[in-house]
Amino acid sequence: MSTRNTTSYAEFAQPVVRIKGLKKAFGDNVVLRDVNLEVDRGEVVCILGPSGSGKSTILRCINLLETPTSGEVWFEDTQVNAKGTDINKMREHIGMVFQQFNLFPHLTARGNVELALRQVQKKSKDEAKDIACEMLERVGLADRSEYYPSQLSGGQQQRVAIARALALAPHVMLFDEATSALDPELVRDVLDVMRNLAEGGMTMIVVTHEMSFAREAADRVIFMDEGVIVEEGTPTQIFDNPQHERTKDFLGHLA
Repeated sequence: MSTRNTTSYAEFAQPVVRIKGLKKAFGDNVVLRDVNLEVDRGEVVCILGPSGSGKSTILRCINLLETPTSGEVWFEDTQVNAKGTDINKMREHIGMVFQQFNLFPHLTARGNVELALRQVQKKSKDEAKDIACEMLERVGLADRSEYYPSQLSGGQQQRVAIARALALAPHVMLFDEATSALDPELVRDVLDVMRNLAEGGMTMIVVTHEMSFAREAADRVIFMDEGVIVEEGTPTQIFDNPQHERTKDFLGHLA
C-alpha cells in the first residue's frame, strides 16, 4: 500500500499531463493505440507491463522525443505536439531520467548538473554551482561532486542524472526504467531517491519493473499490454485484486 499522503495533491488536483487518443506507429508496427491518460499535479503514476507494450513510448511522446502519429499530448496548458510549440521551452519543465545515465564523461558530477543550468537557464557560474551542489546533496552525493562518471558506480551515476534533471526545477519527472541497467545491489539507493521525491510531492510518471516501488510509492498503477492501457487503479487494487486476466497473468509470473 502506498505510504504517501495523497491529500496534498488531491485537494488541488490539476492535470499536468493530458493524453488524448494517442497513437504511435513505426511504419506498420503500431506501438500505442488510442491511449488516454491524465496525471494530476503531485501525483505519482507507475506504468507496468511486458517489454514492447508501449510504456517507454508514452514517456517519449510526452516530451516529443517521439512524434505521435495521431492524438494530442498536453503539458499543462500547452499542446506539446501542436505545430509551433516551442518544445525546447517545454522540456525545461519536464525532467527525464533514462535507463542509461547519459552523463558527459569529461565533466565531473557537479559539472554535469551545472551544464543545463548554464546553457539552458543562463545561470551565472556561481548560481549554477550552488544549485548543483544542493541537488547533489539532495540525492546523497555531496561528497562525490568532483568525481568523474568513470569514478562513480552505476547507481551513483544514475543519481547524478536525477540531480541534473531536478536542477531545472521540473514540473514533472519522467523515469524510464531508471534502475534496469543497474546491478541489483545498486538499485536500492536510486529507488530511495525516487521515494523521497514522491513523498515530497513531485509529479512523477514512472515506467518500472520494480513492483515494490510501485506498490509503496504510487498513487495510481497502470498496466499496459500491446499498446493499450488494460487496467488502472490504486496499488492495492492492481496488486491485490486485479480484474483483467492479462494483468493477473503478468503479475502471477512475477510472484
